[in-house]
Amino acid sequence: MGAGHSHNHDHGHARHDYGRAFAVGVLLNSAFVLIEAGFGLWSGSMALVADAGHNLSDVLGLLIAWGAAYMSQLPANSRYTYGYKSSSILAALANAGLLLVALGAILFETIDRLFDPAPVEGWTMIAVAAVGIAVNGATALMFMRGRKDDLNIRGAFLHMAADALVSVGVVVAGVAILLTGEPLIDPLTSLVILGVIGLGTWGLLRDSVKLALLAVPDSIDESAVRAYLSSLPGVAAAHDLHIWPMSTTETALTAHLVMPGGHPGDAFLHDVAHELAHRFHIGHATVQVETGADEHCADCG
Repeated sequence: MGAGHSHNHDHGHARHDYGRAFAVGVLLNSAFVLIEAGFGLWSGSMALVADAGHNLSDVLGLLIAWGAAYMSQLPANSRYTYGYKSSSILAALANAGLLLVALGAILFETIDRLFDPAPVEGWTMIAVAAVGIAVNGATALMFMRGRKDDLNIRGAFLHMAADALVSVGVVVAGVAILLTGEPLIDPLTSLVILGVIGLGTWGLLRDSVKLALLAVPDSIDESAVRAYLSSLPGVAAAHDLHIWPMSTTETALTAHLVMPGGHPGDAFLHDVAHELAHRFHIGHATVQVETGADEHCADCG
């Protein structure tokens, strides 16, 4: 019986350069939260307050993602033998929780404003939301380059891009209020914003829970991996296959291959690990070979 193990360390050349992007994004969005919340309260715009609350959760989310990105690069040790890679999964769960809290608080205020509408400064809404478009758009652009290589970076990019679109919605609401003079447009717009944020939050919560439960990542077809392993020369069967996320960007695999003809050698194991990395993006593969056709390992279940 033998085993082979391989790592794929090609995780993207630009990953380590996003510390500055996180720092600039946090500073820009923190300043904008203060401006937007202040003008929202002054003008009586719940749409602005709602968007400020969401942007505050974005700042906290960027801080959490930044911390997780840093921790993921720390070396493994005797206690944490995989290092701290799973901190990115915990960060996703924490961000989902923050968004749910923000949604509840903003929804409470919005419903109150629906039953007791107040005058709103349409020009203030338009001006502040226009700044939001610039801030969120600029932050999204900083993460655009790495969105295809890192799920955390992609999430930051999509979140900031969505925020820019939400700010566009606030501008539209401000124009509608100026044209019609109807104050109910503001809390109704806030409800639409909450709906957009709610959809994104549900997706984040669902995906992060799946990762926390060590589900096979959505980008990997477990049956295709099993079929590939079973089709290898000399393999009579592939079993005890496990595929799980080590982080939001790295995936691990263990599998047992029944090979009655005998152990195929290290070159075979290296080629299998290489193929798993490049065909299925599984960078940490451990393969155990069983040479007895009628034997099964004790721990296979």
